[in-house]
Amino acid sequence: MKRTLAFGGVIATAGLLGAGLAAPAGAAGDVVGTPLATTAIAGKNIAAFWFAEGAANLIAATPYDVETKIVAKHISTGGPAADSKPGVVPAIGDEKKSTAKSKNINLPKTSGKVFFLGSDFKPHWCTATSIQAAYKNLVATAGSCVYDTVSNKATLDRWVFVPGYYQGKTPWGVYVGKQAFTHYDFDVYEDGDRDYAFVTVYNGLKLPHGGFADIKKPSDIGSFAEVTEAVYNTYSPWARWKVGSKFYVWKWIDAGRLGDNVGGQGLAYNQKVGKPVFVFGYPSGSHPDGNYAYSGKTLKWSYGKTFAASAAAIKAEELIGVKSSFTGEGALGSSWLAGYKNTRRLGYLNGVTIGVSDTDGNNRYDTSISPYFDGETYGVYSAAKNLWSGSIA
Repeated sequence: MKRTLAFGGVIATAGLLGAGLAAPAGAAGDVVGTPLATTAIAGKNIAAFWFAEGAANLIAATPYDVETKIVAKHISTGGPAADSKPGVVPAIGDEKKSTAKSKNINLPKTSGKVFFLGSDFKPHWCTATSIQAAYKNLVATAGSCVYDTVSNKATLDRWVFVPGYYQGKTPWGVYVGKQAFTHYDFDVYEDGDRDYAFVTVYNGLKLPHGGFADIKKPSDIGSFAEVTEAVYNTYSPWARWKVGSKFYVWKWIDAGRLGDNVGGQGLAYNQKVGKPVFVFGYPSGSHPDGNYAYSGKTLKWSYGKTFAASAAAIKAEELIGVKSSFTGEGALGSSWLAGYKNTRRLGYLNGVTIGVSDTDGNNRYDTSISPYFDGETYGVYSAAKNLWSGSIA
């Protein structure tokens, strides 16, 4: 079921969890940590699902648009208030200030798509970005691109991040999610003010070549390692191959840590509303008038100053908006980067898209919406940033 969120009195169609629920397992204060892939074999089976048959599931995935249609209410005065002092976390490799400037917009290497199975058991994707962390293994996106707000189960299934994804190509590998962190208020109450998530990922995985699609005869078994039948039985059908009486599983290559390969954006919180940001994402789908503006195949950007907004229907009173023509499908999870440096392709993550809006009623989306990043956002980030993941190859 698709949720339609609204500003100004239109209720959300998805049911909220009961207000009297106890804190879920893994909750520490206002932070909820939920395991994704907990073992190396589980992680490799998830990656194999996306790599199998020439990356068929990656290619077939469609944009996740569970909460993108929003009727924006612009707040002309006031707006989100910082709950502590403003703070920033520098980007990977940008710990020292850079003074270089450029007028050209060089797209960040950190952006990519997260893929998962939705409640309809079909493959979908959102936008996400690599972000600074102690072990260079952290991804930031919308909370609704991690937690299943449709069925209210814990997390979306078979979750992976693919930076630089393009039509089945995975230039830096596939990064399987290890553990997801979100705010308790989003996990339990689906509070739009807390619709963000930080996910630790294992080292990337690659194959010597494409996988099953390239296996035509036993001599092509170079992508596989011979194992015992007992080990063979622990792998999914996508990740194993039997030739006569011998058993094989996919021979994975460790692609290394996410941050080492593509870098990681910094984080900014408790910032003044009204500052300019670049929004980077993979918008797809059409405007309300039917104009098909974006394909979702390539990374796009927009630019503008943030303004305050609210959404009473989803208990969201501290949102920010920015003028953008992005359509909602695929743009969910897009990174809002403040202080973006074109030469280094780095900045400070200061928001993630959770919806788009047609504010002037002309049947064209003109605004993107994000939660306001405050000290509570930093708290969720802090719970995730020091979690080690390592290699599962």
